[in-house]
Amino acid sequence: MHTPMLESSFQFDVVIAGGGFAGINCAQALAKALGRDSERRVALISETNYMLFQPMLAEVAGSALSPRHIVNPIRALCRGVTVFRGSIEAIDLTARQLELSAGDFTPNVRITFEHLALALGGVVDLSRVPGMPEHAFLMKNVGDAMKLRAALLDRFEEANLIADKSILDRLLTFVVVGGGYSGVETAGQLLDLADDVRDLYPRIARENLRVVLIHSGTHLLPEISEQLGRYCEEKLRGRGVEIVLGARVTSMTASKVTLGDGRVIESHTVVSTVGNAPHPLIVKLSTDAGLANEKGRLITEATLRLPGHPRIWAAGDCAAVPQAGGGTCPPTGQFAMRQGTLLGRNLAKALTGGEDFESFTFKGLGSLAAIGHRTAVAEIMGVKFSGFFAWWMWRSIYLSKLPGLDRKLRVVIDWTLDLFFPRDIALVAPRYTQPLEDIHLEAGDALFHAGEPAFSFYVVKSGRIELRNASGAVVRTLGPGDHFGRRALLGNRRWSLTAIAAEATTLIALSARVLDAIMRTSAPLRERLLKLTAKPEDEGPAA
Repeated sequence: MHTPMLESSFQFDVVIAGGGFAGINCAQALAKALGRDSERRVALISETNYMLFQPMLAEVAGSALSPRHIVNPIRALCRGVTVFRGSIEAIDLTARQLELSAGDFTPNVRITFEHLALALGGVVDLSRVPGMPEHAFLMKNVGDAMKLRAALLDRFEEANLIADKSILDRLLTFVVVGGGYSGVETAGQLLDLADDVRDLYPRIARENLRVVLIHSGTHLLPEISEQLGRYCEEKLRGRGVEIVLGARVTSMTASKVTLGDGRVIESHTVVSTVGNAPHPLIVKLSTDAGLANEKGRLITEATLRLPGHPRIWAAGDCAAVPQAGGGTCPPTGQFAMRQGTLLGRNLAKALTGGEDFESFTFKGLGSLAAIGHRTAVAEIMGVKFSGFFAWWMWRSIYLSKLPGLDRKLRVVIDWTLDLFFPRDIALVAPRYTQPLEDIHLEAGDALFHAGEPAFSFYVVKSGRIELRNASGAVVRTLGPGDHFGRRALLGNRRWSLTAIAAEATTLIALSARVLDAIMRTSAPLRERLLKLTAKPEDEGPAA
């Protein structure tokens, strides 16, 4: 394994790992407490150079807000501390140092610290659902929202040219997996966008549109009261959203979603708001250093310090902070912001040798969720609201929390224009590169069906894949080392056979774009692949 060269190291009294709500608020509190000396003593590390205001992400997907208006440069928010953009490769708690990768063209950097504040949040892991990593759209960052918006408009453009009802139904069926805040708000925004732009596509009828929300629980919005969850369900159903409760997605292909009870929904557009998982660095630290954790979240004292580790602290989604009355704090923005601020104050005391640390006692102000069509549900200080007033409260409260006066003004302008003009349907779709991906299938799971569009070239890592014809007969069996898909990718981009896992199988997927780049770069390889492609799919192991 290649070990990157290391640049000369930096040294700080405090290193904050993570540029989300908790990390930003911690840095701001430290800068305020330490004054002019803070830039020399405090560093914040983030994988991006901006902070995303997550509560407004669904409105970007629904074309109600510009993506630039819900992000803030971290350097502007955290004046007075040193900011590094990079990916943390490893953390050594014993030596109190970490290794930071800044990019492809620079050597790794070593940073040593006296105190480490972990605010890394979580990641998305869709590997447990076959087909979901390859085909589902996510709602984790601003790029995901932009990609989903482009996909939705692209489906409308395609549907505008199609008369075949079966194709039309798949193009205009939008599935959202997960009935929490993100899922409910995304479903509402997708329906708002579809309704708002439909008049610009006269060949598409309202009855052709279908938004399906799938949730594994008994009611939506499990984070708040069942009463509001039921109200949310009633309102969304009234707007035409199909809600499937008590069901889980067990597999996906490019055009089909299979549920645990055997039901199949045909759709080319599936949004996953589930699959949250602990950050890999937190998992590794828990294992290597024996840090106590609760489902991947580091268990902290009320002061946000880790038990038995006086120089290690944690806040935000990666921390299990004890809550007054029992249990731990939920992984939401309002808790992360306040944990970050308190952590900054406690760290400032630790740097001066103080021990009178504050304990986290915040109990939460309430919850809000916008469900589209100027409707929301809210529970504030134990009082429940719903309808237009709750929607107004949602916008007012989150606008006040959005960092930066310029961002606030831009969002207000966007919202105001949205009242008088239709949403923007300009299909400006940036290109996204999909890396190599591991895909896991259980016996009987479908990788793709004949006639579906082909997106990837596959190599069997372990297990067996059966390629079946229209009658269901097995025409080829592929084992470890075999690969398939080149004919479809180099031809009409459609699968001619159906691929089914004969046993538990792991595949490596190479995106069509990467294969295209290889073909353009290497003439000998292109000629070799084109020659091989002339063979039928059911001949030889290299189809």
